[in-house]
Amino acid sequence: MASEKTRKETIGAVRRSFAPWTDPTKTPLIRFENVVKRFGDFTAINDVSLDIYEREFFALLGPSGCGKTTLMRMLAGFDEPTTGRVTLAGQDLAGVPPYRRPVNMMFQSYALFPHMNVADNIAFGLKQDKMPKADIDARVEEMLKLVKLTPFAKRKPHQLSGGQRQRVALARSLAKRPKVLLLDEPLGALDKKLREETQFELMDLQMELGMTFLIVTHDQEEAMTVADRIAVMNNGVLVQVATPAEIYEQPATRYVADFIGDVNLIACKVRSCQGDQAVLVTPITSSPIHVTQQVEAATGDEAWVAIRPEKLRITLDQPPDITENCFEGTIWDIGYLGDLSIYHVELPCGTRIKVSQPNLSRMVQRPISWDDKVWVTFAPHAGVVLTR
Repeated sequence: MASEKTRKETIGAVRRSFAPWTDPTKTPLIRFENVVKRFGDFTAINDVSLDIYEREFFALLGPSGCGKTTLMRMLAGFDEPTTGRVTLAGQDLAGVPPYRRPVNMMFQSYALFPHMNVADNIAFGLKQDKMPKADIDARVEEMLKLVKLTPFAKRKPHQLSGGQRQRVALARSLAKRPKVLLLDEPLGALDKKLREETQFELMDLQMELGMTFLIVTHDQEEAMTVADRIAVMNNGVLVQVATPAEIYEQPATRYVADFIGDVNLIACKVRSCQGDQAVLVTPITSSPIHVTQQVEAATGDEAWVAIRPEKLRITLDQPPDITENCFEGTIWDIGYLGDLSIYHVELPCGTRIKVSQPNLSRMVQRPISWDDKVWVTFAPHAGVVLTR
């Protein structure tokens, strides 16, 4: 127990201090340089440049058709860039076939061989490489132990649960010890609870192995949980590349703010920007909105204030002495999610905003209910001003 605690503390310390992208002396392991990929007249990837570092858990995140899987396939060697280049550890991968690249891919379907048992599935790639039998047996045993499937070595895939099949596919992908493991929607087939558990297992495994993981997903929570950094993609371009906290708290555009989690986007006009204080006006309320943020904008410019639902506060009584960032409205709808409640508040102009509040105590009757008159407020540092 003590050794497990020490291991977790070590992993935590490494994750807290890991940020090679902030060090200009660090050389990226993977580089996409001005990559364009066209399929006929359709441009799937449009001039993408991206650096990924050794030991990084990196996520490509975006809706279906945004280009994230195409980007991964070019690294794997299944597709070639139309223009631009992809390098790995300084080597240009142009013309290098997939089986010659030090990467391995774990597919969403797992693609296990149904007629082979667990051990043989894991050993398949090693046998293809003509590794000596004793070395294969040792590697398979190591992988089984790593993914905690030693007692299931002789079972066939149909005799395993979905989570166990996922771990067999992971072990097979890791058995050849690639420099980079590519994960294409790897947890999509798992139920919500098992998916959440497996996310943390993946994080611990990646840190323990010291490998570079690149995951493609459309699941925002999954990307936010596992990744050191996230690249948000849309229509073949990178919209923002940053840490999960930066993506959520400091979105670069309305698209990112709206794609990641829930958000209220309030259309405004800039009244003034002085230092780190921005004042904006909006037709949905007569009082100004104040945001603590440096904003590059001129008076009268169009802007939007993005406010996460959990950063808003809701009360039945008007807060005393508050004349800014304050909205009066009526409860339109309520969603009870157990750990928190979601309130949809309709403002006098007809606009509806969403407020989430944690349920800190057990209750049967809600203190705030449908059709109640309420006040919604937020602190100046809670909103983000977006100009695009």
